[in-house]
Amino acid sequence: MSTGILFLHGFSGGPYEVQPLVDFLQQRTTWEVSILTFSGHGEAEELAMKGYKAEHWMMEAEVAYRNLKKKVDDVIVVGFSMGGVIAMYLAIRYKVKKLVLLSAAAKYISPTQLIKDIRLMAEDFMHHQLGDNELFARYKFKFKHVPLSATVEFTRVVQKTAPYIQNIKCPTFIVQGKLDGIVPFSTAAYLQNLLQSSEKRLYISEQGKHHICYSDDCESWFQKVFQFLNDA
Repeated sequence: MSTGILFLHGFSGGPYEVQPLVDFLQQRTTWEVSILTFSGHGEAEELAMKGYKAEHWMMEAEVAYRNLKKKVDDVIVVGFSMGGVIAMYLAIRYKVKKLVLLSAAAKYISPTQLIKDIRLMAEDFMHHQLGDNELFARYKFKFKHVPLSATVEFTRVVQKTAPYIQNIKCPTFIVQGKLDGIVPFSTAAYLQNLLQSSEKRLYISEQGKHHICYSDDCESWFQKVFQFLNDA
């Protein structure tokens, strides 16, 4: 039985958001790998999101799934942030062998953590160290180049998927950072309770922020995901 694995990145992001996990799995398997770049997305300087709608991104994921399924017997779907929501959409509509949800944005914006992050940025600004702040560097371009209309379409992806999450039954691994300022930490428990999967595993990264594939403990949970995907 051949296996394929489809990776879906997050809103206003690109394949780089999941690349560390892609590399980890490619070094250890011979699986067919597909990494989708949603329309209007990619590297920060390439963002051109205006005019794209939720339906574009969801349909692109469907096409990517179908193309991969033509090549393999079983399809695994890994989704980060908005890609996690679209991964669940695929699991609702198609046969997905296993599902991996990374900082899945079934809920979005954690006010408490976001305030903490803003305070850290303010402190770095006061000490003329803002240029060294990783969070600021990652988002300063996006703040200027992601149109409000695209953000509205992101929320529509969640709204279109949320009512049907409880219908998902395939084995699922959830990874969530405790210090995620975009997706509230409570989202992991929300998904774990809502999913009807026969097997559900959860990994909480104590120091992990939103870009969980770059967390200090990523090698630890990469290994756990690898074991999960290989278990019969």
